[in-house]
Amino acid sequence: MSCESVIRQRIQPLRAELEALPGLWPLFERCFMNSIETTIRQAPGDTFVITGDIPAMWLRDSTAQVLHYVRFADEPAVADMLEGVIARQAECILRDPYANAFNREPSDFKPYDDTPRASDWVWERKYEIDSLCYPMWLAEKYLDRTGRAGFLTDRFVQALGLAVSVLRKEQDHTRSEYRFSRKNCPPSDTLSHGGMGEPVAVTGMTWSGFRPSDDACRYGYLVPSNLFAARALRAAARLARRMGDDALAAEAESLDEEIAAGVEAHGKVIHPEFGEIYAYEVDGLGGVNLMDDANVPSLLALPYLEACAADSQVYRNTRRFVLSAENPYFYKGALAEGTGSPHTPAGYIWPIALCVQAMTSADTGEIARIVNALMNTHAGTGFMHESFHPDHPEQFTRTWFAWANSMLGELIYRLHEDGRLAEVLKQAAGLK
Repeated sequence: MSCESVIRQRIQPLRAELEALPGLWPLFERCFMNSIETTIRQAPGDTFVITGDIPAMWLRDSTAQVLHYVRFADEPAVADMLEGVIARQAECILRDPYANAFNREPSDFKPYDDTPRASDWVWERKYEIDSLCYPMWLAEKYLDRTGRAGFLTDRFVQALGLAVSVLRKEQDHTRSEYRFSRKNCPPSDTLSHGGMGEPVAVTGMTWSGFRPSDDACRYGYLVPSNLFAARALRAAARLARRMGDDALAAEAESLDEEIAAGVEAHGKVIHPEFGEIYAYEVDGLGGVNLMDDANVPSLLALPYLEACAADSQVYRNTRRFVLSAENPYFYKGALAEGTGSPHTPAGYIWPIALCVQAMTSADTGEIARIVNALMNTHAGTGFMHESFHPDHPEQFTRTWFAWANSMLGELIYRLHEDGRLAEVLKQAAGLK
């Protein structure tokens, strides 16, 4: 049986439960299946995952697009597909650990005028911490689910070691050779100071040129991505130790501790209304950016990423900040309220952020409102979009954005697994 057929079969038991809320089952099924139906390019031992309407593979997106399938990795066809993703991600990192998006095959086509010119394997060379972290997270989750360790090849361990070494080097960005400049573009698509970015102090955190939105960081220490890096490094240590590489495991653990200490010392502020919260970006020189972006890693997503506890006081304070008018990218409209991004039009809300908000909430009423909003804002397409106008959801960005579809699938399946789905649907049915 094909991977697609297996997954479709495994989600069928949810149908009767989801039909309690008219329209949810077809939306869930289409979104849950979207990545495997449309974005997977599989060959023996190799799985290339396009992001949707862009024919390139992002290390972040490709992980998020298949993460909801890991629960079915007891099925050989699904396991093979996932091992192919892990293998391809490792090869991408080995080709260029500073790149965020890759081609399936070498191509001299370049959609942008960037300096230095990237390898023909690379679609885009924006350095983002999370590009190195998501593959570690996926590999650990796959190993935990299956116990299969065949994917821990020499090439995978080489990629793991290279990722850890880059995160280590970027603790002091002045030691880095990485530069990025783009011509004929908005300021958010290039780095200042000759491609080096704004100055930063050495803090223990690791530097990032760009956010997960692919927009340039205002300040070089992106706090949610640093917290995710600390979490991912714990995964890296486990994987390295499983392979008998105790030196790499010890290095990953040491770097995890240093990054976490850097966030503790430099990544938090006292807000006059919310108390102690995480900043979005800092530079270690006094510069602080208080906001959150819908893209993940985000501050809102920290418990989803297993980077902090949902009941920690700092996270609870930060969450209240993010979901308030104090966050310049929190928007409200007639059909939804939630987080947007400077990457998309002002006022537009991201379904990814709504799914994250629901997956990090213990309040079934809040989750029901979000499910209701997601059902009422896909503009009749049956799919999630990158972002939408909360008063006029027919105005949206990106018709085919598989990551958003996967997140809707993950949200609903999690609610089923933790036993909250029936209550959420009951409350959602009572909403207009």
